[in-house]
Amino acid sequence: MKEAIFYEKLDAEKIRCYLCAHECLIKDGSFGICSVRQNFKGVLYTYAYGNVVAANIDPIEKKPLYHFMPGSKSFSIAAAGCNFKCGFCQNWEISQKESKGGSLLEEDEFSAQDLVDEALRCNCQSISYTYTEPTIFFEYASDTAKLAKEHSLRNIFVTNGYMSKECLKEASLYLDAANVDLKFFKDASYKKFCSASLEPVLASIRLMKELGIWVEVTTLIIPGVNDSEGELGEIADFILSVDKNMPWHVSRFHPDYKFSNYPVTPEETLKKAQEIGKRRGLKFVYAGNVLGWGNDTLCPYCHKLLIKRDSFRILEYNLKEGKCIYCCGHIPGEFTAY
Repeated sequence: MKEAIFYEKLDAEKIRCYLCAHECLIKDGSFGICSVRQNFKGVLYTYAYGNVVAANIDPIEKKPLYHFMPGSKSFSIAAAGCNFKCGFCQNWEISQKESKGGSLLEEDEFSAQDLVDEALRCNCQSISYTYTEPTIFFEYASDTAKLAKEHSLRNIFVTNGYMSKECLKEASLYLDAANVDLKFFKDASYKKFCSASLEPVLASIRLMKELGIWVEVTTLIIPGVNDSEGELGEIADFILSVDKNMPWHVSRFHPDYKFSNYPVTPEETLKKAQEIGKRRGLKFVYAGNVLGWGNDTLCPYCHKLLIKRDSFRILEYNLKEGKCIYCCGHIPGEFTAY
């Protein structure tokens, strides 16, 4: 247990947590919706500090980030728990299996320094806080990120975007990039499937852009849920309103967890989403969880191949100092690692 940040003490030993957009009102002895933050006699504690349930060396393309240090390795970690309750979660074994104050999962204890040392030992160029929701282990992530900066490591959040403005502004001091899940463009869908709301996610994407964090957006397309042309067009229009150069990853759904009776997303649906995004004016729209197509980066000026990918591997790279080698057009992102 470690005392949490971003909370306010109220009367009768109640607490208001301001870590994420839920702003949970927590009575003495109770937990917030994330199940890892507990009010103990008027003090808010986190159980997610120093307890790692997953640690891997990933290609940064797996986050997915295609315009941020492509070809580099990212030391990727997670703590148990989440502030969403998505029935279609593809990491549900670690994000949803959490028991109030006592994890049901096998955890390893690592200090922030341990994580940084391991990332450096493995020749990683960044640390990604991913697999579950990094917001709920923010104290751990922020302490690690500060140390990572001191060793020239970059910091990445793979997030549902439901953190509070205060949390995000604090994170921006050492957060370099983020991939944000924009799951739907209907508030009713967020409420039904995630026990959350749409607007805080949109606000986080806008604020990340304002704060200078490199942002890419992912939408997991679920047949019959968020695959209509109208909703996909609304998502594309929103991203366009923030930045036409913000990459949009439209990802293939596979049946899992509580959505095991739903079909796999047809490839034609992903192609339709790509076409919608490009037709609305987005410069970079990628297909995820498919093989053999949809992953390459083309120059938006001369339309020649810049980066050819096979899954998470780079096969061809035609950029120099962030510019197209054919027409010298500047490609938004950070292309210094490869």
